Amino acid sequence: MNKKQRDKIAEGKKDMGENNIGLPVEPILSVLCLLVLLLLIGMLALWIKLSKLRKQYKKVMNGAGEVNIEQLLVHMQQQIEDQIILQGDTTDRLNRISQSMKRMKSKVGIHRYNAFSDTGSLMSFTVAILDEYEDGILITGIHSREDTYIYAKPVEKGGSPYSLSPEEKEAISLTLAQK
Repeated sequence: MNKKQRDKIAEGKKDMGENNIGLPVEPILSVLCLLVLLLLIGMLALWIKLSKLRKQYKKVMNGAGEVNIEQLLVHMQQQIEDQIILQGDTTDRLNRISQSMKRMKSKVGIHRYNAFSDTGSLMSFTVAILDEYEDGILITGIHSREDTYIYAKPVEKGGSPYSLSPEEKEAISLTLAQK
């Protein structure tokens, strides 16, 4: 090799620690490696966040499959409207039941007594069965040594169109005292 060729090769050879613009390569590589590392950390953080979002999405969709969000919201809105209608129907039904419950004969009063002086053990009785409007029936059983007689009388607004004995009035009073 001659000198001219060696000079040409020497000119073409540059220091391995420098680039074409004359800057050292190691700091540039260090910065690029740090940048790549930061990007990898950022990508990992985004991947974890995406994984959490997927889990939440699956939880929200609850096996809805290929249904899109708009269809799901429309379906849910329809279900809410159906529930509102059903609630109105249920409220009406409950009000009707409450009104009919007031007509149920739910108050009962019993008064036991001795109708005759020669009988003991309070064998005679009067039962008053009334509703919320104080309407109902009185059933009186009078027991003597030989016979037992049973009578029924209607009750309207706490009274009766028939005359009432003191025992029957007592049974009605016991019944009306119930709340």
